[in-house]
Amino acid sequence: MSVFKGEDEVAELCRDLIRIDTTNPGDNTGPGERVAAEYVAGKLAEVGLEPRILESDRKRASVIARIEGEDPGRGGLVLHGHLDVVPFNASDWKYHPLSGEVADGCVWGRGAVDMKNMDAMILAVVRQRLSEGRRPPRDVVLAFTADEEAGGAYGAQWLATEHPELFEGCTEAIGEVGGFSVSVGEGNRLYLIEAAEKGIAWMKLTATGRAGHGSMLNSENAVTELAEAVGRIGRYEWPIRLTPTVRDFFKEAFDIEVEADDAEAAAAKLGPLARMIGATLRNTANPTMFDAGYKANVVPQVATAHVDGRFLPGYEEEFFATIDELMGPNITREFVYHDISLETAFEGPLVKAMADSLLAEDPGARAVPYTLSGGTDLKALSGLGIRGFGFAPLRLPADLDFSGMFHGIDERVPIDSLKFGVRVLDRFLDAC
Repeated sequence: MSVFKGEDEVAELCRDLIRIDTTNPGDNTGPGERVAAEYVAGKLAEVGLEPRILESDRKRASVIARIEGEDPGRGGLVLHGHLDVVPFNASDWKYHPLSGEVADGCVWGRGAVDMKNMDAMILAVVRQRLSEGRRPPRDVVLAFTADEEAGGAYGAQWLATEHPELFEGCTEAIGEVGGFSVSVGEGNRLYLIEAAEKGIAWMKLTATGRAGHGSMLNSENAVTELAEAVGRIGRYEWPIRLTPTVRDFFKEAFDIEVEADDAEAAAAKLGPLARMIGATLRNTANPTMFDAGYKANVVPQVATAHVDGRFLPGYEEEFFATIDELMGPNITREFVYHDISLETAFEGPLVKAMADSLLAEDPGARAVPYTLSGGTDLKALSGLGIRGFGFAPLRLPADLDFSGMFHGIDERVPIDSLKFGVRVLDRFLDAC
């Protein structure tokens, strides 16, 4: 068997994955992940693994493989990454999103940030270790999933429900979104490790009124009723709620105890990252879609809107009570998608392994916990009793707005950062 050098091939693996179209519009009409799954399975088979490709629906494919550890009696570790990406408008990009262009020391394209970079790093480190005959100290399950960008119904959620045996014995996991560096002040380089994530409530709101001619009086106008409700929700200032992970983040990042009155000012010191961290100080609800009517002179009977709600760990009940009050009595809501929040203590051997592996490659590293404003496949794995973190290690240039490129335009990841990630993950697998 040839020996594969992870640092040498990680950029090409990332480029190959980006060039495979796995855009996920969220309605099961996209190209699917089958081609990417076959690519990943082929790379794993080259180093002696027996990966399984599982389809939840036509072309909606995930890949699972297990590496036997030196001590099979220990709880297993899941390394997970999703293969799908969000759609794009190619005309907005400097380079075509499916080109995998290499320019300015970076790999460009949809998924370079979210999250084919981590997929490539996992493949690179696993291929190197197995080609060199190095087994991890515990069983490792590799999971490359479909459909994460739409909630995982065709991916991680389906795997956890229909094939839980694939994760048998696993107790911990790492995946997105975390492990990347953020420079705060002079010489203060933080590596944010996700220890919590907000819950998700994508809601459809409906108002039903009285249809009629647009020239006549109408006191039961569904459009008016819904527009007012959506305005109340969109303009509502949610109170700051400091969860344990958020408090730990500020204490580790700034060496101070932050109270609610000071939290926004503290978050503002984080520069572009303030958008993400600021969203973890409170519940949020953003109106995203509005649909009503079919002619200018006809008052429609029904109007609908969609709201993207995110609630903090421990604050789901408060969130929905507030939403219902803001909607008012004449609006109904239903879930488009609803999933749990997560939070785990930033402590234990796995946390130490992450921090130590970062420090070994970057003496200036400071590993700090944070809350993700979005959600990941970890929600599905948690239902199997698996505790996890976001840890996709990247040392990034101080002036790169990495968090701003999630679902944004001109996604790119520095090649040096990918190589750094391979080295860190290699150390981590030895220590985990």
